[in-house]
Amino acid sequence: MTTVDVPHSSRSAVLRVSAVINETADSCSLVFDVPEDLRERFTYQPGQFLTLRIPSDLTGSVARCYSLASSPHTDDKPKVTIKRTVDGYASNWVCDNVKAGDSVEVLPPSGVFTPKNLDEDMLLFAAGSGITPVMSILKSALARGNGRIVVVYANRDHDSVIFAQELRELADKHPQRLVVIHWLEHLQGLPTADALAALVAPYASHEAFMCGPKPFMDRVHDALGQLGMPRNRTHAEVFNSLSGDPFADVAPTEITAEEAADAASVEVELDGETHEMTWPRSQTLVDIMLSKGLDVPYSCLEGECGSCACTVLEGEVEMENAEILDPEDIANGYILGCQARPITDHLKIQF
Repeated sequence: MTTVDVPHSSRSAVLRVSAVINETADSCSLVFDVPEDLRERFTYQPGQFLTLRIPSDLTGSVARCYSLASSPHTDDKPKVTIKRTVDGYASNWVCDNVKAGDSVEVLPPSGVFTPKNLDEDMLLFAAGSGITPVMSILKSALARGNGRIVVVYANRDHDSVIFAQELRELADKHPQRLVVIHWLEHLQGLPTADALAALVAPYASHEAFMCGPKPFMDRVHDALGQLGMPRNRTHAEVFNSLSGDPFADVAPTEITAEEAADAASVEVELDGETHEMTWPRSQTLVDIMLSKGLDVPYSCLEGECGSCACTVLEGEVEMENAEILDPEDIANGYILGCQARPITDHLKIQF
């Protein structure tokens, strides 16, 4: 691949690939060296992801989000895992071209698919490459928590199980705390909601995390609904391909006098600090926070990755694209900052 020397934006960085690991016939992991001066920017939480800039002859580049399979509590270096998808340009390009010693442009860690308390009993669902963030959460909880953990992992067959050996080793090392249940499609067929509900009924009091293709997660949601698990104790990670360029710096939008006169006001709590701002109704929350120089979490700016998810404590917003949020999420006040524009005159929002 072509070596990248200079990042394309003030937010991104160029990292050296220290190792490429072939996990299965159709998946690989990239392990990154993070220089000392970037360590703080690349500190991450279990379950978060990195956004990689992939060269493209057609468009110059494409951006893709890949979950971290490493744990900040057990691994010295961050590792993302990529599974080839049919006609997936980026995943196939990475697995075919990236070698140890190459460099890749990367955005800092992002995402909200991360447990607030590693001591919780957890029920972790994964299908295919959905095991990636689940593995990060699993290793972190075993290392720093004291709860019991059940992993339900669905795949086509034995050969497609990513991290098979590592899962066996973790189960052997933590027999009192960890149960790993494999669901293999070639033996058991596709998992149904009823079958999943029966399988995990003894663990209905656990906190649930899920990652995988949408049909799989729909069945998991249905299964947990049958068991009466509260919606606020289920967490799903959803990725869509990004069509825009999150590596481009965002220029502040000019505000007209008319927009300023009609602007809403907002109090935003970010990293424990409260910021009061005017919010023109034509701009998104991420727009105005960037214009104030605030380090707002975001990645795609398209409502596709969930990096900018936050909670409305007071007021109302409208969103152009919020498909990755479940209706229950929206009912509980969750919004996407890159899509939210104010409806009411005053709002309070918490990141």
